[in-house]
Amino acid sequence: MKRVFKLFAITLSILMCISIFGCKNVKFTEEDLVTVNFYCFNDLHGNFLDERNFDGGASLSVTKGYLDMYRQLKENMVILSTGDMWQGVVESNNTRGKIITDWMNLAGFQSMTVGNHEFDWGIDAIVENAKIAEFPILGINIFEKATDTRPDVFSPSVLYDAGEVTIGIIGAIGDCYSSISYSQVSDYYFKVGDELTQLVKEESQKLTQQGADFIVYTLHDGYTRNNKFNFNDVPTYSQETLQDFYDVSLSNGYVDLVFEAHTHRTYLYKDEYGVFHAQAGSNNEKIASLEVEYNKVTDDVTVKDAKAISTQYLIADSDPQVDALINKYADQIGDVYTVIGTNALTRSSYELEERVAQLYLQAGMEKWGTSYDIFLGGGYLKTRSPYDLKAGEITFKDLHRLFPFDNNIVLCSVSGAKLKSQFVNTKNSDYHSAYSDFGNANKSLIDDNATYYIVVDTYTSDYAPNGLTVIDTYNVNGFYARDLLKTYIENGNYA
Repeated sequence: MKRVFKLFAITLSILMCISIFGCKNVKFTEEDLVTVNFYCFNDLHGNFLDERNFDGGASLSVTKGYLDMYRQLKENMVILSTGDMWQGVVESNNTRGKIITDWMNLAGFQSMTVGNHEFDWGIDAIVENAKIAEFPILGINIFEKATDTRPDVFSPSVLYDAGEVTIGIIGAIGDCYSSISYSQVSDYYFKVGDELTQLVKEESQKLTQQGADFIVYTLHDGYTRNNKFNFNDVPTYSQETLQDFYDVSLSNGYVDLVFEAHTHRTYLYKDEYGVFHAQAGSNNEKIASLEVEYNKVTDDVTVKDAKAISTQYLIADSDPQVDALINKYADQIGDVYTVIGTNALTRSSYELEERVAQLYLQAGMEKWGTSYDIFLGGGYLKTRSPYDLKAGEITFKDLHRLFPFDNNIVLCSVSGAKLKSQFVNTKNSDYHSAYSDFGNANKSLIDDNATYYIVVDTYTSDYAPNGLTVIDTYNVNGFYARDLLKTYIENGNYA
């Protein structure tokens, strides 16, 4: 690699200087050093408006105002994303991510690495966003099964000229395939493990040959535990600690800085080679900010400062161009802010998940109950932040935050053996079941070889180990858990 030969030449020159002239200190001038300021967003999950009361951060209008303010004060600003930017909140979901992509254009992003939730609406939604994005969508390790080639919508990397320094940015999704409904990625696969390591090493060498001074790796995967985001006390983690998602051999001359995502943790650490890794929470509550110094003589990359900027306390002017995006997409967003009913007391996530299982069963009995002996309704059900439903007036947006995923309600057949192992006797606390009279009467009489019928959603039916076969869909035009809950509240059941 260029870096290796350059360091060898510099070391040889220094040794010659010491032997001939007795030089003991090699000093670099200001012209030799370039500062680059990185701001990285991960797991934004569509938080467009001010969501500080819901475990989210400031509005994206204020966030852009903050970035614009610091763009005037800091050198060479680079804005990156490590994925999961679109799915989660109604303004983004109802525009299929486009309102967020428009904001990223206005904010001046250099790249976005694709996350698992970018696939929630299928590859077509990614393609449509790519058409309006003024930055590349990175996914070096995503391949079509039929052709064993990378889809055109994904780039492996991008070269960014930050003035006195050229930065190579590589993007990859981690081993997150099981976190996506299979029906959305059935035509694709992700190269992970050693295959991903080889891809990144080859891309790093290519970028270096094309003029990259150093390499940034933006990875939609990460460490699963919090640690301190404290630049004055940065822990060092070994290969054994990181092996589930990162190969530290990449830090041996191929990668100089790593931004991570997916686990929604806030941390700063170094690996065995001294390469810094950072992730900053989720839902725009924090931004990972690293100030890096690049030495043009030695190719050294040194992190001079690092922060997890809390957007909870941002003081900045809102941006009128960002504010105007709500009007631009008003028709697609729809009437989501009108009060639909009253909730008398706070409902826990568990209570809501149990209620949705009952609503699945009720809907299934009404639609299919005369033709099938339905055993249960439910499956994998899990609310998202803020997890519980607040007491007071409720809007559709409140319900959408809790159940943001467009998982259709379906009638499925299942063998008795799978019914017992995956549902009736499951040890998974995120699985919820509401039994019909038939189900209650036969829970202890299930025949392993018989066929039974249950009502779940497509996230549960897509999970292959459940052994489900979809027979019919409740509403092919889209009708989800949040819609059933909306009707339930409109009818005064939580008042």
